Amino acid sequence: MDIQVEELKDKIDGKEDFILIDVREAYERAEFNVGGTHIPLGAVPSNLDDLEDFKDKEIVIYCRSGNRSGQAKMYMEQLGFKNVRNLLGGMLEWNRKFGV
Repeated sequence: MDIQVEELKDKIDGKEDFILIDVREAYERAEFNVGGTHIPLGAVPSNLDDLEDFKDKEIVIYCRSGNRSGQAKMYMEQLGFKNVRNLLGGMLEWNRKFGV
């Protein structure tokens, strides 16, 4: 199940235990990010070994608009990750709701 920006903000503010991954390019991340591990979409396949221990843990993926993170989510689910969530609307929606 995907996640809305309000729920993600609550998770971050509440310091909940989950994995947060930003799949944007470095220049996008430098402009604004909400934290998490930076793994650009093209590098996701080569970084999955590092995430193997988290196959059953909640993972939230975000990008600019939700498209690339949606691709990353589908890819990870195909490889057995059980609880991957895409941030709907991405950072565009985050900025619209909460500002930078």
